Amino acid sequence: MIKLINFKNCPFFQRVMGALVMKKVPFEIEYIELNNKPLWFLDISPNGQVPVLVTEDDTVLFESDAIVEYLDDKYAPIEEVTAEQKALDRAWSYQASKHYMPQCGTMGSKDKDTFDTRLANLQKAFLKAENKLGDTQFFKGNYISNVDIAWLPLLHRASVIKERSGFDMLEGFPKVQAWQSALIKSGLTEKTVPQDFVEKFSGFYLTNTYLASLAEAH
Repeated sequence: MIKLINFKNCPFFQRVMGALVMKKVPFEIEYIELNNKPLWFLDISPNGQVPVLVTEDDTVLFESDAIVEYLDDKYAPIEEVTAEQKALDRAWSYQASKHYMPQCGTMGSKDKDTFDTRLANLQKAFLKAENKLGDTQFFKGNYISNVDIAWLPLLHRASVIKERSGFDMLEGFPKVQAWQSALIKSGLTEKTVPQDFVEKFSGFYLTNTYLASLAEAH
């Protein structure tokens, strides 16, 4: 059985989990603490980052983009697409994954000015999605694709922030909001994070941050 090594709050990991869940591939998980990385993990991870996937033949894979592509090559794809569409899907997926860390930085902002500046940059990604989305439930139709899985961490975290603090990072983007709602209703969010995710996430981003002050007043 393949094995995933991860940190509980990692958005890159949630994307990989989404691919595994949608493909119904059996796997096991081992969680580590990023502020106390075990030596064995540092020995197998070239950049010391999660997620790391260990294949059934003990090959160690790293970088979420590479892991997701491996899963598509190794197991049945979620959908059959042309080479051109596959390239477009990768491009739109990258539009999400390259904003995982900027979203983390935004949520971790200590004051309003920093938060507003970072949010304005982050919302450029949501605007691109808003302009691309049609009238279907998900990004490409009424089914979940690799693009939806890539955007899942951004949309899920925005949902938790809204629920806990009252602040909507997606305000002004009605199509993205509808997309977010469809993904959450699909049940995929619950299947791609640990049971204590919201608690761990809130403890990190809603403590000693600007969003924490909003949550206290919420």
